[in-house]
Amino acid sequence: MQKRWIFKDQPDTKKAKQLAQSLEISESMAALLVQRGIDTYNEAKDFFRPSLQEHLYDPFLMQDMEKAVTRLEKALQNQEKILIYGDYDVDGTTSVALVYGFLQQYHQLLDYYIPDRYLEGYGISRTSIDWAEENDYALVIALDCGIKSIELMDYANSKGIDYIICDHHLPGDEIPRAHAVLDPKRKDCRYPFKELSGCGVGFKLMQAYCQKNDISVEKLYPFLDLLVISIACDIVPIIDENRVMAFYGLRQLNQTQRIGLKALIDVAKFSDDTVLNISNVVFGLGPRINAAGRIQHAKKAVMLLVSNDKREADYVAELINKDNMQRRDLDTSITDEALTMIRQDRLEEAKTTVLFKENWHKGVIGIVASRCIENYHRPTVILTQHNGKATGSARSVPGFDLYQAIESCSDLLEQFGGHMHAAGLTMNIDNIDSFRQRFEEVVAKNINDAQLTPLIDIDAKLSLDDITGKFYRILQQFAPFGPANMRPVFVSENLYAEYPKLLKERHVKFRTRQQGSQAFFDAIGFGMPEYFERIANGEKFALCYNIDENRYRGQTSLQLKIKDIKFYD
Repeated sequence: MQKRWIFKDQPDTKKAKQLAQSLEISESMAALLVQRGIDTYNEAKDFFRPSLQEHLYDPFLMQDMEKAVTRLEKALQNQEKILIYGDYDVDGTTSVALVYGFLQQYHQLLDYYIPDRYLEGYGISRTSIDWAEENDYALVIALDCGIKSIELMDYANSKGIDYIICDHHLPGDEIPRAHAVLDPKRKDCRYPFKELSGCGVGFKLMQAYCQKNDISVEKLYPFLDLLVISIACDIVPIIDENRVMAFYGLRQLNQTQRIGLKALIDVAKFSDDTVLNISNVVFGLGPRINAAGRIQHAKKAVMLLVSNDKREADYVAELINKDNMQRRDLDTSITDEALTMIRQDRLEEAKTTVLFKENWHKGVIGIVASRCIENYHRPTVILTQHNGKATGSARSVPGFDLYQAIESCSDLLEQFGGHMHAAGLTMNIDNIDSFRQRFEEVVAKNINDAQLTPLIDIDAKLSLDDITGKFYRILQQFAPFGPANMRPVFVSENLYAEYPKLLKERHVKFRTRQQGSQAFFDAIGFGMPEYFERIANGEKFALCYNIDENRYRGQTSLQLKIKDIKFYD
């Protein structure tokens, strides 16, 4: 699939030169820092040397934090039963494990509750409120959900149950009438960083409790391994406070004593010398935690994360790993079916994809929508049958407002919700064809051709001579990489290949040189067999890539991990 190369705005050369001199680094490296808003020596020092003591904000800046801590203190002093409630995804389950695990040290009348994805749905459920009343819970701490639970909070209040909501999603016009609502995105909240994960908000509540009760905040640091998993998997920007917590969270994760996480790392089959990074978490740990709720029940994930028994942890980790294998099989088979339907129905030229099959597994259709976009880069809705209705997940392409397009079809829907990039929706099965037609019309009218072509954001052009061991070592200190602080992408021009190979008929590998340069590097492009013939024929090209390390037979060398190739006509 053809890709657009978009160069980011290039930084002020004067600022880059001054920063290069003050840090004693190359101007190309300084330009990357300025591009990230780092203009001075002190800003660079904070970026490269984050500090938990100096760079975390006062949790009491968050609206309702004083009320939340006071209510928590009352519950602990009066020996009330406290229920820790969280969503069934990675962010929700790590949130519950963090708050439950920390409070367990100070209070024994605790339990946790994760709603059933299929019976209760997303967020705070009426079933859970009834369960809390039946089991005499006076206080519920709800994590990663609740900010839209207006009527349900009124229902909980009628039952005499107090809620502390810890959410990070965008509120509606009305704030729920819970005892306390912690959400940095509240309009009346002066907390300086708005992009915490749900687990991050739970962490701030525990931090505030520590501060008010003269407990060293260092008691919270062992829980940073859970927090970094939520930051990585919930795709929040890894900047500001998130970057600080992710930096130390990865350090904690790589030396974790948490029995459940050790078991999870084992079943993910990371080698003993692997230093876990954000990518490892997103693709290795996150899918397994998520699979518990997609295939059966996410309570297993919390059970694993809070376990103190190795035998139990190993057993639950194996169960979750089997859930993940089943999820992967379903993902593959349903994606194959979906792509076949697009080809058979000759939908390749459409501006959208809307597919329905009654027996597709509800737990993986969001993943399938994303897979379809990898093949056909356009807004996609995948539907299955649930409780007699067509229910599904929608995904968008960068720059196109999916939520607005779905809202234009709202008269055909029973319910929908989401945001610009992702949404969920439910409709009568009889309305699918009408929805498909209307959605195609709305998107075709509002989307442009550029949005239908995948793009690659490029940080800078480099000469191969710029790539040195020192350059790479400094580049690695930009980590942890993630949204808003992605691994830098470079382009080098006027290259040619030596010793091209096609590995397993799928992956292209060669040594690349640049005209007028003595430098050379191995380059590898996974799943790019279409480039092999032209490379082997000696055509010159521009290469788009990340810089990576290759370890082979005890030797370590720099290599270029190819993202795309453009040949000169």
